[in-house]
Amino acid sequence: MTRHLLMTALSVCAMGAFANPLAKTECIAPAKPGGGFDLTCKLAQSALQDGKVISDPMRVTYMPGGIGAVAYNTIVAQRPDAASTIVAFSGGSLLNLAQGKFGRYTENDVRWLAAVGTDYGAVVVAESSPFKSLKEVMAAIKADPTKVVLGAGGTVGSQDWMKAALTARAGGVNPKTMRYVAFEGGGEALTALQGGHIHVFTGDAAESLQQRKAGAKIRILAVMHDKRLPGDLASVPTAAEEGFPVEWPIVRGFYVGPKVSDADYKVWADAFAKVLATPAYDKLRDERGLFPMALTGAPIDAYVKKQVEGYRKLAEEFGLSTKPAN
Repeated sequence: MTRHLLMTALSVCAMGAFANPLAKTECIAPAKPGGGFDLTCKLAQSALQDGKVISDPMRVTYMPGGIGAVAYNTIVAQRPDAASTIVAFSGGSLLNLAQGKFGRYTENDVRWLAAVGTDYGAVVVAESSPFKSLKEVMAAIKADPTKVVLGAGGTVGSQDWMKAALTARAGGVNPKTMRYVAFEGGGEALTALQGGHIHVFTGDAAESLQQRKAGAKIRILAVMHDKRLPGDLASVPTAAEEGFPVEWPIVRGFYVGPKVSDADYKVWADAFAKVLATPAYDKLRDERGLFPMALTGAPIDAYVKKQVEGYRKLAEEFGLSTKPAN
């Protein structure tokens, strides 16, 4: 009898250890290696291990397609209860969700877990550009929209297009009249900017700063935040300071499947909350060019739902579809 009870107790303990969502962890980056999703997963990998929240290294797997659509559909439809798996998302993912680009699934079909950092939109020109301020750019576009070519990594409806369209609209210019060239990514757009093929790049602040430090001949004219950014960007005015109140945060974070239990979700949320509050994490985040944004649990869920609803309204205002893609 005693032996039977002991075996039962050991079995329960083993099950408890097996059920720990932090035992064998995985982060899905919904893109090829090397991009922002990969960076987000690697940040979690380092932070959770350095913070001794996980003992085994987190496995990073890649699932490219549709700025997160393939991974989203896979988790919801095929792995809804994968408690040890987190998936990276970005502001671009939320914008695509708002435009129905994730198929029949919406922002209500996963459990939003944590935001671990953010970047912000930026207006960038070549070092040799005659434009010395966002005011000058907007004055030129207003005078003749055909003479100023904007460009970025993404087609009409993408994050970078939205930044250009919002800035144009704030300056009293109809976004439909602006000349916009879409590139495969921000790197291509920056090359075109330096080569004089486009005049203005609407990209990301931290990413542009890192490119400048790496030797890119560019100037950042304005950032799309409600206040100036710290460090090397402290001298760059906000778009609002220039007279164009445009804000564009580019959040980075994680979600889990819709059938992950409340208990397992709480384990993850608590783990991220613990790590995000440490100075060591601040250093890791800064090294990856992200600015502070730390939300877990209910606050990140509320943030995501609000952002998606805002993006949906924006898409409708610009005449873009918000119906699910087939």
